[in-house]
Amino acid sequence: MKVYGLIGKSGTGKSFQAVNLCKELNIESIIDDGLFICRNKVAAGISAKRQATKIGAVKTALFSKEEHALEVKASIKRIKPSSILVLGTSDEMVDKIVKRLEMPKIGKRVYIEEITTAEDREMAHKQRKEMGQHVIPVPTFQIKRQFSGYFMSPMRFVRELGPNIGPWRDISEKSVVRPTYSYLGEYKISEKVMADIVECVSLEMAALGEVGRVMVTPSQEGIEVLISVNLKWGKALVSAAKEFQYKVAEKIEEMTALNINRLDIEIKEIEE
Repeated sequence: MKVYGLIGKSGTGKSFQAVNLCKELNIESIIDDGLFICRNKVAAGISAKRQATKIGAVKTALFSKEEHALEVKASIKRIKPSSILVLGTSDEMVDKIVKRLEMPKIGKRVYIEEITTAEDREMAHKQRKEMGQHVIPVPTFQIKRQFSGYFMSPMRFVRELGPNIGPWRDISEKSVVRPTYSYLGEYKISEKVMADIVECVSLEMAALGEVGRVMVTPSQEGIEVLISVNLKWGKALVSAAKEFQYKVAEKIEEMTALNINRLDIEIKEIEE
């Protein structure tokens, strides 16, 4: 297994550039902030960006907890990637990660200054400091549960490279998140907001009558929603309820970034 290192100070765009570098050097997998990512999928690990403090984030990124390190080591041994890129803020950090995960020594080191301009790094630094945005080099659906409600947005890049080449193919997706430990603080979304979203969806559907209660139960990985609604007589009731269920779930996730674990529709009555 060939091991590469990508080194740069915090907030200089390492995670953003990681997938591009993997394509260029045909690297199959990534170790970034506590995650083992292989072929555009999270194979194992815990994201440092979900820790409650910056100290906790650093410890997670260094695989300080034994069970965390064991999980990732086992996954690497099982998948046996031909190459892996380790991200870190210094040579010392990437060396510690490699040692902790019992991987071969780093054969090639790439420094962020070699693959980005000063303007690129300044923009990345601004997004980190002023907007609290962090990039994870993996599609949003892969980390959806871990980052429920933390302002996720996908960043998709389509490149005209002809046939798919290498493990990352010609379509890559990165995700923007706001970490738990962000200085911007926490935010909450009230049930009234959820009820308003549900009401807006219902107004677009002719088969829907009055919307009753909207109950939201939070969990660490997202929310469960129960909606009481009336349907209008003469419509295809089951298909109308399913369509409403799908549209509400889609709109809530789109507008709040909350992961919906479950959404139930309670048909209260049939209106004439």
